[in-house]
Amino acid sequence: MNCLRLGISKNFNYLTMECRRLHLLKSQAYINGEWVSAGNKAVFPVTNPANDQLIVEVPDMDATDAQNAVSVATNAFQTWKDTTAKERSYILRKWFDMCQKNTDLLAEIITAESGKPLAESKGEVAYGNSFLEWFADTARHIDGEVIQSPWPNKQIILTRQPIGVVSIITPWNFPFAMITRKVGALMAAGCTCVIKPSEDTPLSALAAAELAEKAGVPKGVINVVTASRKNAAAVGKVMCEHPNVGCISFTGSTHVGKILYGMAASGIKRVSLELGGNAPFIVFPSADIEHALDNAMLAKFRNNGQACVGANRFFIHEDVYDQFVEGFKKRIGQKCILGPGTKEGVTCGPLINKMQADKVSNLVNDAVSKGAKPLIGGKFATDIGSKFYESTLLVDVKPEMNIYGEEIFGPVAVCLKFKTEDEVLKVANSTRSGLAAYVFTKDLGQSFRMSRKLEFGMVAINDGILSAAEPAFGGIKESGIGREGSKHGVEEYTDIKYTLFSALDK
Repeated sequence: MNCLRLGISKNFNYLTMECRRLHLLKSQAYINGEWVSAGNKAVFPVTNPANDQLIVEVPDMDATDAQNAVSVATNAFQTWKDTTAKERSYILRKWFDMCQKNTDLLAEIITAESGKPLAESKGEVAYGNSFLEWFADTARHIDGEVIQSPWPNKQIILTRQPIGVVSIITPWNFPFAMITRKVGALMAAGCTCVIKPSEDTPLSALAAAELAEKAGVPKGVINVVTASRKNAAAVGKVMCEHPNVGCISFTGSTHVGKILYGMAASGIKRVSLELGGNAPFIVFPSADIEHALDNAMLAKFRNNGQACVGANRFFIHEDVYDQFVEGFKKRIGQKCILGPGTKEGVTCGPLINKMQADKVSNLVNDAVSKGAKPLIGGKFATDIGSKFYESTLLVDVKPEMNIYGEEIFGPVAVCLKFKTEDEVLKVANSTRSGLAAYVFTKDLGQSFRMSRKLEFGMVAINDGILSAAEPAFGGIKESGIGREGSKHGVEEYTDIKYTLFSALDK
């Protein structure tokens, strides 16, 4: 395999490993256990957001290719659904082992296509692998129920059965972990899938498929369809409306989630939607301020602010507002180091694409034009590249500013002052989003009150990171439907069957 034939520049520091190590960098889609091109042979480029250089070209598949992938997954389901839970557990464990052994190579690919720092990419691989490990265990605990019968000669049994083919549509911000979190769960349940990764980051999905094949995942159980933004709508339509698809699992924007939900409705299909967030980060006077500041950095600047559970609005009690803001500004200046993801010491990479960079910049510019004040940052770091935006702290933000109510999805922190618990609850809940919330307080009663009254699917008390394989991840309101991770993540891909055994006295 020749590096230049793959379109990889000789100057790419992050991919200077020997050509013999490039077995995880794929330039074809994956259907029915084969590496294939698009039916029409079209391709599109995957570039490094740090410098816009070409990494590789991949197939630009269309609706016909997507239909073929669904048919393949349908055929594979006929045999995969009849494997034992023990068999599925064993294969998932082998996939986990393969990903563990190839952590460094997976991280290099993630950094190449998403731009995040290499250390953070390794963290994503560890996080993604935790789902494969978890679901390998959970596969053997998808249990039913024996129900007390109201009739003396009858027995009621509830069993869980796999829902069928699952369409998986994943985002660019966690291109590996969003694959394993979904696919590990559906495989444990006995389902098969077609994956459509983001056009910005398809290489992580293809690398995951390569390792799944090496782990012994049968042909057709996992299929990866790559498509450019031009073909994304047509491919998505097939994946949502094909009669053989039983469930659509999507992580991404609320806007796109609503479109997919509408498509799924035509066939009354199951949906699992993990959509946008607008997470409040609330600091009360009793909080350990230094601890809150450390966690504010994690909650805001993880993946350069490009995370659905990232803190979006910082509500700080007036008694500790000045102390918190000053400490936040100091930490941002010291710890947010912009640069290419492969450069030593870098903690914040580029934004994923020009659209995202322009969105963040426009939100800040609108706020500043209406009176907001950037205490640090507030502009592009053009000396580094076109998509590097300085880590920013804004104060004096008002409701009439766009940034007040919109999900930023970038390295911009907005600090707002509040007086009372009731006041901050009202403002924090004044959004149609309801994914994650963060609360910092030493008052135990206040902790329980905030957990109960905050209208969000997940609440972290005195912590800025809440994601793991064991808890149920998901939101309420317009932040989604269903849960991922935990035992509930597997149950999303099952149907409950009620069987009545009668005439037992005959």
